[in-house]
Amino acid sequence: MLGVWLLLWGSVALGGRADTAFLHRAHDSSGHCTYSFTVASPVEAACPEAAGGVPELRAELAALAARLSRLESRERGMGDSGPRGAEPGGARDPQQVALTARLEAAYGELLRAKSRLEEEKGRLEREKEELGRRLESSAQEISRLRAARCPPGREGPGRDTLRAPAKAPRWEPQPLAYQELQSERTEVPVSRLLEETALGRPGKEDSGCGQLVWVGEPVVFGRADSIAGKYGVWMKDPEPVPPFTRDNTWRVDTVGTEVRQLFQYEEAEQLARGYPAKVHILPRPLESTGAVIYRGGLFFQLRHSRSVARYDLRGETITAEREIPGAGYHGQYPYSWGGYTDIDLAVDETGLWVIYSTEKARGAIVLSKLDPETLEIRRTWDTNIRKRGVANSFLICGTLYTVSSYSAPNATINFAYDTATGTSRALSIPFENRFRYLSMLDYNPAERQLFAWDSFNMVTYPVRLSRA
Repeated sequence: MLGVWLLLWGSVALGGRADTAFLHRAHDSSGHCTYSFTVASPVEAACPEAAGGVPELRAELAALAARLSRLESRERGMGDSGPRGAEPGGARDPQQVALTARLEAAYGELLRAKSRLEEEKGRLEREKEELGRRLESSAQEISRLRAARCPPGREGPGRDTLRAPAKAPRWEPQPLAYQELQSERTEVPVSRLLEETALGRPGKEDSGCGQLVWVGEPVVFGRADSIAGKYGVWMKDPEPVPPFTRDNTWRVDTVGTEVRQLFQYEEAEQLARGYPAKVHILPRPLESTGAVIYRGGLFFQLRHSRSVARYDLRGETITAEREIPGAGYHGQYPYSWGGYTDIDLAVDETGLWVIYSTEKARGAIVLSKLDPETLEIRRTWDTNIRKRGVANSFLICGTLYTVSSYSAPNATINFAYDTATGTSRALSIPFENRFRYLSMLDYNPAERQLFAWDSFNMVTYPVRLSRA
Protein backbone atom coordinates (compact mmCIF):
# COMPACT_ATOMS: atom_id res chain seq x y z
CA MET A 1 0.00 0.00 0.00
CA LEU A 2 2.85 2.36 0.76
CA GLY A 3 4.41 1.80 -2.67
CA VAL A 4 1.11 2.47 -4.44
CA TRP A 5 0.62 5.64 -2.42
CA LEU A 6 4.09 6.84 -3.36
CA LEU A 7 3.48 6.03 -7.01
CA LEU A 8 0.27 8.03 -7.00
CA TRP A 9 1.92 10.90 -5.16
CA GLY A 10 4.78 10.90 -7.62
CA SER A 11 2.46 10.94 -10.56
CA VAL A 12 0.52 13.90 -9.15
CA ALA A 13 3.72 15.73 -8.23
CA LEU A 14 5.13 15.36 -11.69
CA GLY A 15 1.92 16.79 -13.10
CA GLY A 16 2.14 14.63 -16.15
CA ARG A 17 5.59 15.85 -17.08
CA ALA A 18 6.73 12.36 -17.99
CA ASP A 19 5.29 9.67 -20.09
CA THR A 20 6.92 6.93 -18.13
CA ALA A 21 7.87 6.69 -14.39
CA PHE A 22 9.78 3.91 -12.62
CA LEU A 23 9.83 3.17 -8.85
CA HIS A 24 12.89 1.43 -7.39
CA ARG A 25 13.32 -0.05 -3.84
CA ALA A 26 16.71 -1.16 -2.50
CA HIS A 27 18.82 -1.33 0.73
CA ASP A 28 21.32 1.40 1.30
CA SER A 29 24.73 1.01 2.97
CA SER A 30 23.20 1.32 6.47
CA GLY A 31 20.66 -1.44 5.83
CA HIS A 32 17.61 0.84 5.46
CA CYS A 33 15.09 0.36 2.68
CA THR A 34 15.16 3.28 0.15
CA TYR A 35 12.74 4.13 -2.67
CA SER A 36 13.54 6.13 -5.87
CA PHE A 37 11.66 7.27 -9.01
CA THR A 38 12.98 7.41 -12.54
CA VAL A 39 11.08 9.68 -15.00
CA ALA A 40 12.14 10.31 -18.63
CA SER A 41 12.19 13.99 -19.61
CA PRO A 42 10.03 14.83 -22.71
CA VAL A 43 12.26 17.72 -23.84
CA GLU A 44 15.80 17.02 -22.83
CA ALA A 45 17.81 14.29 -24.52
CA ALA A 46 20.39 14.19 -21.77
CA CYS A 47 20.81 15.50 -18.23
CA PRO A 48 22.71 18.77 -18.19
CA GLU A 49 25.64 18.23 -15.84
CA ALA A 50 25.95 21.84 -14.87
CA ALA A 51 22.27 22.36 -14.11
CA GLY A 52 22.20 19.29 -12.01
CA GLY A 53 18.92 17.82 -13.38
CA VAL A 54 15.65 18.83 -11.79
CA PRO A 55 16.51 20.09 -8.27
CA GLU A 56 12.98 20.40 -7.09
CA LEU A 57 12.14 16.82 -7.96
CA ARG A 58 15.32 15.48 -6.39
CA ALA A 59 14.67 17.36 -3.12
CA GLU A 60 11.13 16.04 -2.88
CA LEU A 61 12.28 12.48 -3.55
CA ALA A 62 15.04 12.76 -0.93
CA ALA A 63 12.58 14.03 1.70
CA LEU A 64 10.16 11.26 0.76
CA ALA A 65 12.91 8.62 1.11
CA ALA A 66 13.87 9.91 4.57
CA ARG A 67 10.28 9.90 5.79
CA LEU A 68 9.72 6.44 4.37
CA SER A 69 12.86 5.20 6.17
CA ARG A 70 11.54 6.52 9.50
CA LEU A 71 8.18 4.84 8.97
CA GLU A 72 9.90 1.55 8.11
CA SER A 73 11.99 1.69 11.29
CA ARG A 74 8.94 2.44 13.46
CA GLU A 75 7.04 -0.41 11.83
CA ARG A 76 9.82 -2.86 12.67
CA GLY A 77 9.87 -1.71 16.33
CA MET A 78 6.14 -2.23 16.72
CA GLY A 79 6.39 -5.74 15.27
CA ASP A 80 8.75 -7.08 18.02
CA SER A 81 5.82 -8.45 20.16
CA GLY A 82 6.81 -6.22 23.06
CA PRO A 83 4.31 -5.05 25.67
CA ARG A 84 2.52 -1.73 25.53
CA GLY A 85 4.79 1.00 26.63
CA ALA A 86 7.95 -0.79 25.43
CA GLU A 87 10.65 1.42 24.11
CA PRO A 88 11.84 1.21 20.48
CA GLY A 89 14.23 -1.63 19.93
CA GLY A 90 12.38 -4.04 22.37
CA ALA A 91 13.46 -2.50 25.72
CA ARG A 92 10.76 -2.82 28.49
CA ASP A 93 9.87 -0.27 31.18
CA PRO A 94 11.41 -1.49 34.53
CA GLN A 95 8.45 -0.11 36.52
CA GLN A 96 6.00 -2.08 34.42
CA VAL A 97 8.12 -5.22 34.82
CA ALA A 98 8.12 -4.84 38.65
CA LEU A 99 4.37 -4.14 38.72
CA THR A 100 3.69 -7.23 36.63
CA ALA A 101 5.81 -9.37 38.97
CA ARG A 102 3.94 -8.05 42.04
CA LEU A 103 0.57 -8.72 40.45
CA GLU A 104 1.59 -12.26 39.55
CA ALA A 105 2.82 -12.90 43.12
CA ALA A 106 -0.42 -11.53 44.62
CA TYR A 107 -2.48 -13.68 42.29
CA GLY A 108 -0.49 -16.78 43.30
CA GLU A 109 -1.03 -15.98 47.00
CA LEU A 110 -4.78 -15.61 46.41
CA LEU A 111 -4.85 -19.02 44.76
CA ARG A 112 -3.02 -20.58 47.71
CA ALA A 113 -5.36 -18.87 50.20
CA LYS A 114 -8.35 -20.15 48.27
CA SER A 115 -6.93 -23.69 48.43
CA ARG A 116 -6.43 -23.40 52.21
CA LEU A 117 -9.96 -22.10 52.70
CA GLU A 118 -11.37 -24.99 50.69
CA GLU A 119 -9.44 -27.47 52.86
CA GLU A 120 -10.68 -25.78 56.05
CA LYS A 121 -14.23 -25.81 54.71
CA GLY A 122 -13.97 -29.55 54.09
CA ARG A 123 -12.62 -30.16 57.62
CA LEU A 124 -15.41 -28.11 59.19
CA GLU A 125 -18.02 -29.97 57.19
CA ARG A 126 -16.62 -33.29 58.43
CA GLU A 127 -16.68 -32.04 62.03
CA LYS A 128 -20.24 -30.83 61.55
CA GLU A 129 -21.29 -34.28 60.35
CA GLU A 130 -19.56 -35.95 63.33
CA LEU A 131 -21.24 -33.57 65.81
CA GLY A 132 -24.56 -34.21 64.14
CA ARG A 133 -24.13 -37.95 64.60
CA ARG A 134 -23.21 -37.49 68.27
CA LEU A 135 -26.15 -35.18 68.86
CA GLU A 136 -28.52 -37.66 67.29
CA SER A 137 -27.09 -40.48 69.42
CA SER A 138 -27.46 -38.41 72.60
CA ALA A 139 -31.02 -37.47 71.70
CA GLN A 140 -31.90 -41.12 71.16
CA GLU A 141 -30.36 -42.06 74.53
CA ILE A 142 -32.32 -39.29 76.29
CA SER A 143 -35.54 -40.42 74.63
CA ARG A 144 -34.86 -44.02 75.65
CA LEU A 145 -34.23 -43.08 79.27
CA ARG A 146 -37.34 -40.91 79.48
CA ALA A 147 -39.51 -43.55 77.85
CA ALA A 148 -38.28 -46.39 80.09
CA ARG A 149 -40.50 -47.53 82.98
CA CYS A 150 -39.62 -49.35 86.16
CA PRO A 151 -40.71 -53.04 86.17
CA PRO A 152 -43.14 -54.00 88.95
CA GLY A 153 -41.52 -55.42 92.10
CA ARG A 154 -42.29 -58.66 93.80
CA GLU A 155 -43.82 -56.98 96.86
CA GLY A 156 -46.55 -55.15 95.00
CA PRO A 157 -47.09 -52.88 91.99
CA GLY A 158 -45.40 -49.52 91.95
CA ARG A 159 -42.70 -50.47 94.49
CA ASP A 160 -39.09 -50.60 93.33
CA THR A 161 -37.03 -53.52 94.58
CA LEU A 162 -33.47 -54.59 93.98
CA ARG A 163 -31.99 -58.00 94.26
CA ALA A 164 -29.87 -58.28 97.41
CA PRO A 165 -26.25 -59.02 96.64
CA ALA A 166 -24.71 -62.30 97.66
CA LYS A 167 -22.53 -62.23 100.75
CA ALA A 168 -19.19 -60.80 99.78
CA PRO A 169 -16.01 -62.18 101.31
CA ARG A 170 -13.85 -59.99 103.44
CA TRP A 171 -10.76 -58.71 101.68
CA GLU A 172 -7.48 -58.83 103.49
CA PRO A 173 -4.84 -56.15 102.86
CA GLN A 174 -2.60 -57.04 99.93
CA PRO A 175 0.46 -55.40 98.36
CA LEU A 176 -0.30 -52.80 95.67
CA ALA A 177 1.26 -54.81 92.83
CA TYR A 178 -0.74 -57.89 93.82
CA GLN A 179 -3.96 -55.85 93.91
CA GLU A 180 -3.35 -54.53 90.39
CA LEU A 181 -2.78 -58.02 88.96
CA GLN A 182 -5.73 -59.45 90.85
CA SER A 183 -8.00 -56.63 89.65
CA GLU A 184 -7.12 -57.24 86.02
CA ARG A 185 -7.77 -60.96 86.45
CA THR A 186 -10.94 -60.91 88.56
CA GLU A 187 -12.74 -57.70 87.61
CA VAL A 188 -16.46 -58.44 88.15
CA PRO A 189 -19.12 -56.44 86.29
CA VAL A 190 -21.66 -54.70 88.50
CA SER A 191 -24.50 -55.98 86.31
CA ARG A 192 -24.27 -59.34 88.06
CA LEU A 193 -25.23 -57.74 91.36
CA LEU A 194 -28.12 -55.49 90.29
CA GLU A 195 -31.15 -55.92 88.10
CA GLU A 196 -31.04 -53.47 85.24
CA THR A 197 -33.56 -50.74 85.94
CA ALA A 198 -34.17 -47.28 84.54
CA LEU A 199 -35.91 -45.38 87.29
CA GLY A 200 -37.36 -41.96 86.60
CA ARG A 201 -36.19 -38.99 88.65
CA PRO A 202 -38.43 -36.48 90.37
CA GLY A 203 -38.27 -32.90 89.22
CA LYS A 204 -35.62 -30.61 90.73
CA GLU A 205 -35.40 -26.90 91.19
CA ASP A 206 -33.81 -24.92 88.39
CA SER A 207 -30.30 -25.10 89.87
CA GLY A 208 -28.45 -26.35 86.80
CA CYS A 209 -28.63 -29.93 88.02
CA GLY A 210 -29.85 -32.92 86.07
CA GLN A 211 -28.98 -36.41 84.92
CA LEU A 212 -25.66 -37.25 83.29
CA VAL A 213 -26.41 -38.14 79.65
CA TRP A 214 -23.07 -37.74 77.85
CA VAL A 215 -19.31 -37.78 78.48
CA GLY A 216 -17.01 -36.39 75.78
CA GLU A 217 -13.55 -37.36 74.63
CA PRO A 218 -10.62 -36.78 77.03
CA VAL A 219 -8.48 -33.66 76.67
CA VAL A 220 -4.88 -33.96 77.89
CA PHE A 221 -3.60 -31.05 80.04
CA GLY A 222 -0.27 -32.46 81.16
CA ARG A 223 1.86 -35.53 81.61
CA ALA A 224 3.98 -36.68 84.54
CA ASP A 225 7.65 -36.96 83.66
CA SER A 226 8.71 -39.69 86.10
CA ILE A 227 7.56 -43.07 87.43
CA ALA A 228 6.23 -41.28 90.53
CA GLY A 229 3.47 -39.88 88.35
CA LYS A 230 1.99 -43.17 87.11
CA TYR A 231 -0.86 -42.70 89.60
CA GLY A 232 -1.94 -39.37 91.01
CA VAL A 233 -4.63 -36.77 91.53
CA TRP A 234 -5.02 -33.25 90.13
CA MET A 235 -7.67 -30.78 91.18
CA LYS A 236 -9.17 -27.30 91.07
CA ASP A 237 -11.19 -25.71 93.84
CA PRO A 238 -14.82 -25.18 92.71
CA GLU A 239 -15.37 -22.73 95.62
CA PRO A 240 -11.97 -21.11 96.28
CA VAL A 241 -11.23 -18.64 99.07
CA PRO A 242 -8.81 -15.70 98.73
CA PRO A 243 -6.00 -15.49 97.82
CA PHE A 244 -6.75 -18.55 95.67
CA THR A 245 -8.89 -18.56 92.53
CA ARG A 246 -10.43 -21.09 90.20
CA ASP A 247 -7.36 -20.81 88.00
CA ASN A 248 -5.16 -22.37 90.69
CA THR A 249 -4.41 -26.02 89.98
CA TRP A 250 -3.17 -28.67 92.42
CA ARG A 251 -1.41 -31.99 91.94
CA VAL A 252 -0.23 -34.94 94.04
CA ASP A 253 1.89 -37.83 92.74
CA THR A 254 0.72 -40.79 94.85
CA VAL A 255 3.36 -43.41 94.06
CA GLY A 256 5.43 -43.93 97.23
CA THR A 257 5.10 -44.84 100.90
CA GLU A 258 5.48 -41.30 102.30
CA VAL A 259 3.40 -39.09 100.01
CA ARG A 260 3.54 -35.56 101.45
CA GLN A 261 4.11 -33.20 98.51
CA LEU A 262 1.23 -31.05 97.25
CA PHE A 263 2.21 -29.06 94.13
CA GLN A 264 0.52 -25.68 93.60
CA TYR A 265 0.23 -24.09 90.13
CA GLU A 266 -1.09 -20.67 89.20
CA GLU A 267 -2.97 -22.06 86.21
CA ALA A 268 -3.41 -25.23 84.17
CA GLU A 269 -0.89 -24.07 81.54
CA GLN A 270 1.79 -23.93 84.24
CA LEU A 271 0.84 -27.48 85.21
CA ALA A 272 1.38 -28.58 81.61
CA ARG A 273 4.89 -27.08 81.66
CA GLY A 274 5.67 -28.84 84.95
CA TYR A 275 6.85 -25.83 86.98
CA PRO A 276 4.94 -25.42 90.27
CA ALA A 277 4.63 -22.03 91.91
CA LYS A 278 4.86 -23.64 95.35
CA VAL A 279 5.25 -27.05 97.00
CA HIS A 280 3.35 -27.75 100.23
CA ILE A 281 4.79 -30.40 102.56
CA LEU A 282 1.89 -32.08 104.36
CA PRO A 283 2.31 -32.68 108.10
CA ARG A 284 0.92 -36.23 107.66
CA PRO A 285 1.31 -38.53 104.62
CA LEU A 286 -1.76 -39.25 102.52
CA GLU A 287 -2.92 -42.51 100.94
CA SER A 288 -4.47 -43.32 97.56
CA THR A 289 -5.86 -40.99 94.88
CA GLY A 290 -9.06 -39.95 96.68
CA ALA A 291 -8.06 -36.40 97.69
CA VAL A 292 -10.00 -33.26 96.70
CA ILE A 293 -9.59 -29.46 97.01
CA TYR A 294 -12.67 -27.64 98.36
CA ARG A 295 -13.23 -24.22 99.99
CA GLY A 296 -9.55 -23.54 100.54
CA GLY A 297 -8.67 -26.96 101.97
CA LEU A 298 -7.16 -30.25 100.85
CA PHE A 299 -9.29 -33.20 102.04
CA PHE A 300 -7.45 -36.54 102.06
CA GLN A 301 -7.22 -39.97 103.71
CA LEU A 302 -4.41 -40.36 106.21
CA ARG A 303 -2.02 -43.21 105.42
CA HIS A 304 -2.75 -46.58 107.07
CA SER A 305 -5.89 -45.11 108.62
CA ARG A 306 -9.67 -44.90 108.17
CA SER A 307 -9.47 -41.22 109.11
CA VAL A 308 -9.80 -38.25 106.77
CA ALA A 309 -8.21 -34.83 107.33
CA ARG A 310 -8.52 -31.23 106.16
CA TYR A 311 -5.30 -29.36 105.35
CA ASP A 312 -5.77 -25.56 105.26
CA LEU A 313 -3.98 -24.16 102.19
CA ARG A 314 -3.50 -20.69 103.67
CA GLY A 315 -2.36 -21.65 107.15
CA GLU A 316 -0.57 -24.80 105.90
CA THR A 317 -1.79 -26.83 108.86
CA ILE A 318 -4.29 -29.65 109.46
CA THR A 319 -7.43 -28.03 110.88
CA ALA A 320 -9.74 -31.07 111.16
CA GLU A 321 -9.47 -34.85 111.37
CA ARG A 322 -12.26 -37.44 111.61
CA GLU A 323 -12.48 -41.24 111.55
CA ILE A 324 -15.04 -42.77 109.19
CA PRO A 325 -16.73 -45.45 111.37
CA GLY A 326 -16.14 -49.00 110.14
CA ALA A 327 -14.57 -47.89 106.84
CA GLY A 328 -12.19 -50.33 105.21
CA TYR A 329 -8.70 -49.02 104.52
CA HIS A 330 -5.31 -49.97 103.05
CA GLY A 331 -6.61 -52.53 100.59
CA GLN A 332 -9.77 -53.92 102.25
CA TYR A 333 -12.40 -52.45 99.90
CA PRO A 334 -10.63 -50.65 97.02
CA TYR A 335 -11.85 -50.02 93.51
CA SER A 336 -11.11 -52.74 90.96
CA TRP A 337 -7.72 -51.27 89.97
CA GLY A 338 -6.41 -51.41 93.55
CA GLY A 339 -4.16 -48.61 94.75
CA TYR A 340 -5.53 -48.66 98.34
CA THR A 341 -8.51 -46.65 97.08
CA ASP A 342 -10.71 -47.69 99.99
CA ILE A 343 -11.72 -44.14 100.93
CA ASP A 344 -12.53 -41.73 98.11
CA LEU A 345 -13.51 -38.09 98.70
CA ALA A 346 -15.67 -36.22 96.18
CA VAL A 347 -17.28 -32.81 95.62
CA ASP A 348 -20.42 -31.88 93.69
CA GLU A 349 -22.99 -29.05 93.59
CA THR A 350 -24.31 -30.07 97.01
CA GLY A 351 -21.05 -30.30 98.97
CA LEU A 352 -18.41 -32.73 100.25
CA TRP A 353 -18.80 -36.54 100.13
CA VAL A 354 -16.86 -39.63 101.13
CA ILE A 355 -17.19 -42.95 99.24
CA TYR A 356 -16.14 -46.13 101.05
CA SER A 357 -17.34 -49.55 102.25
CA THR A 358 -17.61 -51.43 105.51
CA GLU A 359 -17.73 -55.00 106.74
CA LYS A 360 -21.39 -54.47 107.58
CA ALA A 361 -22.09 -53.40 103.97
CA ARG A 362 -20.26 -56.54 102.75
CA GLY A 363 -18.16 -54.59 100.25
CA ALA A 364 -20.98 -52.50 98.78
CA ILE A 365 -20.46 -48.75 98.35
CA VAL A 366 -21.46 -46.55 101.28
CA LEU A 367 -21.97 -42.80 100.79
CA SER A 368 -21.68 -40.19 103.53
CA LYS A 369 -22.18 -36.41 103.41
CA LEU A 370 -19.50 -34.52 105.37
CA ASP A 371 -19.35 -31.11 107.01
CA PRO A 372 -16.42 -29.39 105.22
CA GLU A 373 -15.30 -27.59 108.39
CA THR A 374 -15.53 -30.30 111.05
CA LEU A 375 -15.71 -33.46 108.85
CA GLU A 376 -18.68 -34.68 110.86
CA ILE A 377 -20.97 -37.11 109.01
CA ARG A 378 -24.33 -35.49 108.28
CA ARG A 379 -26.05 -38.43 106.60
CA THR A 380 -25.20 -41.87 105.17
CA TRP A 381 -26.62 -43.96 102.29
CA ASP A 382 -26.05 -47.70 101.68
CA THR A 383 -26.03 -48.75 98.01
CA ASN A 384 -26.14 -52.15 96.34
CA ILE A 385 -23.13 -51.42 94.14
CA ARG A 386 -20.11 -53.57 94.95
CA LYS A 387 -17.11 -51.26 95.33
CA ARG A 388 -14.57 -53.79 94.09
CA GLY A 389 -16.69 -54.35 90.97
CA VAL A 390 -16.29 -50.81 89.60
CA ALA A 391 -13.18 -48.93 88.45
CA ASN A 392 -14.00 -45.55 89.99
CA SER A 393 -16.90 -43.27 90.92
CA PHE A 394 -17.89 -39.60 91.23
CA LEU A 395 -20.93 -37.52 92.22
CA ILE A 396 -22.98 -35.01 90.23
CA CYS A 397 -25.97 -33.24 91.79
CA GLY A 398 -26.27 -35.76 94.60
CA THR A 399 -26.12 -38.81 92.33
CA LEU A 400 -23.27 -41.33 92.44
CA TYR A 401 -22.01 -42.56 89.05
CA THR A 402 -19.66 -45.53 88.54
CA VAL A 403 -17.24 -46.48 85.74
CA SER A 404 -17.23 -50.07 84.47
CA SER A 405 -13.48 -50.49 83.77
CA TYR A 406 -10.21 -48.69 84.42
CA SER A 407 -8.36 -50.28 81.47
CA ALA A 408 -10.88 -51.07 78.69
CA PRO A 409 -10.61 -48.39 75.97
CA ASN A 410 -14.38 -48.38 75.46
CA ALA A 411 -15.70 -48.43 79.02
CA THR A 412 -19.08 -47.08 80.19
CA ILE A 413 -20.67 -45.13 82.99
CA ASN A 414 -22.67 -48.16 84.03
CA PHE A 415 -24.62 -47.37 87.20
CA ALA A 416 -26.10 -44.43 89.08
CA TYR A 417 -27.37 -44.17 92.65
CA ASP A 418 -29.70 -41.25 93.44
CA THR A 419 -29.44 -40.10 97.06
CA ALA A 420 -32.69 -38.12 96.70
CA THR A 421 -34.73 -41.28 96.05
CA GLY A 422 -32.41 -43.99 97.39
CA THR A 423 -32.66 -45.91 94.09
CA SER A 424 -30.19 -47.31 91.58
CA ARG A 425 -30.42 -47.52 87.82
CA ALA A 426 -28.33 -49.09 85.08
CA LEU A 427 -26.64 -46.87 82.48
CA SER A 428 -24.59 -47.34 79.33
CA ILE A 429 -22.90 -43.98 78.70
CA PRO A 430 -19.68 -44.38 76.64
CA PHE A 431 -16.48 -43.51 78.50
CA GLU A 432 -13.01 -43.62 76.90
CA ASN A 433 -9.91 -44.82 78.77
CA ARG A 434 -7.48 -43.43 76.24
CA PHE A 435 -4.30 -44.45 78.09
CA ARG A 436 -5.70 -47.66 79.61
CA TYR A 437 -5.10 -47.05 83.35
CA LEU A 438 -7.60 -44.82 85.11
CA SER A 439 -6.47 -44.26 88.71
CA MET A 440 -8.43 -41.10 89.62
CA LEU A 441 -11.75 -39.58 88.53
CA ASP A 442 -13.54 -36.60 90.11
CA TYR A 443 -16.20 -34.11 89.08
CA ASN A 444 -15.67 -30.34 89.29
CA PRO A 445 -19.07 -28.58 89.50
CA ALA A 446 -17.63 -25.15 88.66
CA GLU A 447 -15.84 -26.39 85.53
CA ARG A 448 -18.65 -28.85 84.64
CA GLN A 449 -15.94 -31.35 83.73
CA LEU A 450 -14.51 -34.63 84.96
CA PHE A 451 -10.87 -34.50 86.07
CA ALA A 452 -8.97 -37.78 85.63
CA TRP A 453 -5.50 -39.31 85.94
CA ASP A 454 -4.94 -41.90 83.23
CA SER A 455 -1.50 -43.60 83.25
CA PHE A 456 0.77 -40.55 83.73
CA ASN A 457 -1.69 -38.25 81.92
CA MET A 458 -3.84 -35.53 83.49
CA VAL A 459 -7.01 -35.22 81.41
CA THR A 460 -10.49 -33.67 81.52
CA TYR A 461 -13.80 -34.90 80.12
CA PRO A 462 -16.65 -32.56 79.13
CA VAL A 463 -20.06 -33.70 80.35
CA ARG A 464 -23.67 -32.93 79.49
CA LEU A 465 -26.58 -32.98 81.92
CA SER A 466 -30.26 -33.17 81.04
CA ARG A 467 -32.83 -31.04 82.81
CA ALA A 468 -35.09 -33.29 84.82
